[in-house]
Amino acid sequence: MLKIAILGGTGDEGFGLGCRWAAAGHEVVIGSRLAEKGATAAADMQARVPQANVTGTDNLSAAQQAEVVVLSVPYAAQQVTLETVKEALTEKLLITVVAPTGEKAARVYRLPSGLSAAEEAQQQVLAARVVAAFQNIGAHHLPDLNHELDCDVLICGEKKADKDVAMALCQDAGLRGVNAGALQNARAVEELTAVLIAINIIYKAPGAGIRITGI
Repeated sequence: MLKIAILGGTGDEGFGLGCRWAAAGHEVVIGSRLAEKGATAAADMQARVPQANVTGTDNLSAAQQAEVVVLSVPYAAQQVTLETVKEALTEKLLITVVAPTGEKAARVYRLPSGLSAAEEAQQQVLAARVVAAFQNIGAHHLPDLNHELDCDVLICGEKKADKDVAMALCQDAGLRGVNAGALQNARAVEELTAVLIAINIIYKAPGAGIRITGI
């Protein structure tokens, strides 16, 4: 079992993933810009998952404690959040779920850098090992532990061992992880989020996902 810090764990996706990992037996530390908000979210998670080993604090304290750090903040907050916790990420695995969207979230948005948010995160925190995952998972059903999630998670990164950790966390959350290659491929994965948002709107679906066939 791992000690997992979720930076931005008060948001829908980070909180939902945290519920599932806590239910699977991992120790979860919810990070927030304000320690009080992290503590409040931890109390909520504890109420939903009574057996959970969960605490809440500020982002830096959460990152300092953890073996694996998950970045679950809006893209606009990525740089400042990573700058705040940078000293705590040396030689740690950083799993980013960040998926940038533009003003019209249902249309593909490309970052001015030409990179993915995950690649930018690697440049911002060179001493960490960055893996991109969970960009295409809708948050709507995540906190409902009785809801079966019928979708796959595309995982991008440079080291197989790091992607294997992300795959195991997918399984613990009730999802299947798929090795989608190098971190550079996160550009396509992140942009796919806008496609799924469009599908959700067009078909009035709360959480359309993807499924990889033939493997």
